[in-house]
Amino acid sequence: MTETQPADQAPEPFRAVLTAHRSLPPTGFLVLMGILCLINFVVGVAFWIVGAWPVFIFCGLDVLIIYVAFKLNYRSGRRFETVDLTPQQLTVTRVEPSGQRRTYEFNPYWVRVDLNEHHDGRTELILAHHNQRLIFGRFMNDDERRAFAQALRTALVRTRRATGF
Repeated sequence: MTETQPADQAPEPFRAVLTAHRSLPPTGFLVLMGILCLINFVVGVAFWIVGAWPVFIFCGLDVLIIYVAFKLNYRSGRRFETVDLTPQQLTVTRVEPSGQRRTYEFNPYWVRVDLNEHHDGRTELILAHHNQRLIFGRFMNDDERRAFAQALRTALVRTRRATGF
């Protein structure tokens, strides 16, 4: 069964926000850091009591390194990309953790969605338009890239059909 729309009715705009998944929410991070601090403090005090006081310093250093690693991970999680499709334009806006924005624009009638699948199962999501290529969604996992490529292809077909292309 094919979908038909009246010629004067434009397709609904397609909008997607692509974000990286973070499995540990902020509350979980606080609980984890609290447990790590407690364990390292108890171990450090035990070593201090037996005369190995320098170990206490290294226990605190462990916690600091883990804290910094998580903070850097959460900072990179602020990166996202938006994909907006209208009959006139396909726009990809990349927002870096620093807040810097970069926008890429494509003609929806000529752009192609490519999903390169490597022999080891990794994928690469690409928008190709004449001699332009934009690799995007790098922070998504392979299954998410496959699903998004199919969703974007479907939205492009609907947009092209609705405008008579």
